[in-house]
Amino acid sequence: MENKRVKRLNSLLREVISEVINKDVHNPNIAEFTSVTSVDISADLQNAKVYISVIGSDEDREKTVAALQTAAGFISVLSSKKVTMRYFPSLLFKEDKTADHYMKIESILQEINEKNPQDSDDSNS
Repeated sequence: MENKRVKRLNSLLREVISEVINKDVHNPNIAEFTSVTSVDISADLQNAKVYISVIGSDEDREKTVAALQTAAGFISVLSSKKVTMRYFPSLLFKEDKTADHYMKIESILQEINEKNPQDSDDSNS
């Protein structure tokens, strides 16, 4: 039962924090294409890791994560007004590198297919 509650809270916090970042945080260091991919709240509900995805250069990503971490208190206050919780968790922003890993795997698979084109032709027959 506790697990379901944590999953629901993670989903709710992801939506609320994403909305606050997009509508209320006006920081030029935050990249335009920033999205909250997931939230991982601790079992005691005191801390939450907020994973973000940023489309842009490595410098844009670093600046965005730093800017969001600086604004974490502000984001918490605005988010807590939209969610009914006894205590709102402390937020820690981290970059979600899942897309980068996916792109790397995809390029490796493409490279393998280019080196062995007969294997892919045989599998289609």
